[in-house]
Amino acid sequence: MNSEKDISRKQFIRTVGSVVAGGSILGISGALLYRTFIRPGQDGPIESGSLQMKSNNSQSPYRLVSSFGIPEWVESFELIGDKLVVAAANNIFIYDHSGRLLNNFAVGSHVRDIAVEGDMIYLLFPTRIEVYSADGEWVRDWEACSDQSDYCSFALAPGSVFVSDAANKNICKYTNEGNFVKFINSPNGFVIPSYSFGVTYTDGIIHCSNSGRHQIEKYSLDGEYLGAFGKAGGAAGLFCGCCNPVYLTHTPTGEIITSEKGNPRISCYGSDGQFRSVLLDHNALGGGTVAYNIKVLDDKIFVAGKKIISTFQYDKTLAASTACSGCAVNCPLRKGII
Repeated sequence: MNSEKDISRKQFIRTVGSVVAGGSILGISGALLYRTFIRPGQDGPIESGSLQMKSNNSQSPYRLVSSFGIPEWVESFELIGDKLVVAAANNIFIYDHSGRLLNNFAVGSHVRDIAVEGDMIYLLFPTRIEVYSADGEWVRDWEACSDQSDYCSFALAPGSVFVSDAANKNICKYTNEGNFVKFINSPNGFVIPSYSFGVTYTDGIIHCSNSGRHQIEKYSLDGEYLGAFGKAGGAAGLFCGCCNPVYLTHTPTGEIITSEKGNPRISCYGSDGQFRSVLLDHNALGGGTVAYNIKVLDDKIFVAGKKIISTFQYDKTLAASTACSGCAVNCPLRKGII
């Protein structure tokens, strides 16, 4: 993947699936985000004062505060304190939040996802998991428990690693040393038409996308099914297209944050599955049809799309006309700009 014309199988399926899901949606081209925030030949941080959003943010309660580019397509990213760890085609890049490059090291091709635990960096590949130190030193690795696996996403829990398998339509549980524990199968049946099989861990519960059913399912750490929420539809609070949501993350207080493709948007749901608000709509994100990867830290939302990572923060003025302003929950994402 040294050529910008080359994309991974995962990127191809996501892009094609997004175009199908988007259908007649008239979004802004994803290239607009690149043109808007990155000057020709520039891969580093951009001063926030120079950013000019070319879209209407009236439907989103968060405003863009900074953005920077990286040399390659972002496959996934994670947060380690005040650092961003970015997985690209064959490299791991470590930045501070302003976009200053601190370190990078080469890894194998086709990284699917990245997770961190302490100062350990876990990388997910289609049929294996590798673990590195924050300095890029190899620590250990292990192969998938099935030769037919096609791993998509993973989440770290205390002493455990949970991996979603798009080929076998299940979740594999390992110890964090790589010992296989069990398969988790949905009582509803996982329907995964493309690489939309996100998984996240918070407060003793594993949440995962059953994207073909337009739902998010919940499991205990022992793999016990705890229920599901979500319905198909294009309105706020529903999941549209053939397979959504794509990405999942969470806040420190247990809210579930989703990212959709087709009509890209980022939404917030309570730990009980109740829809709260759309946090960033497709205009605020820059349009296109591909889902944006997401992480949250304190009162900020970090968003990755193509070769750009952007930071958004709550803005009371923008929020005044949205459902987010009337939310009674003391959400940490709303403690920023007032």
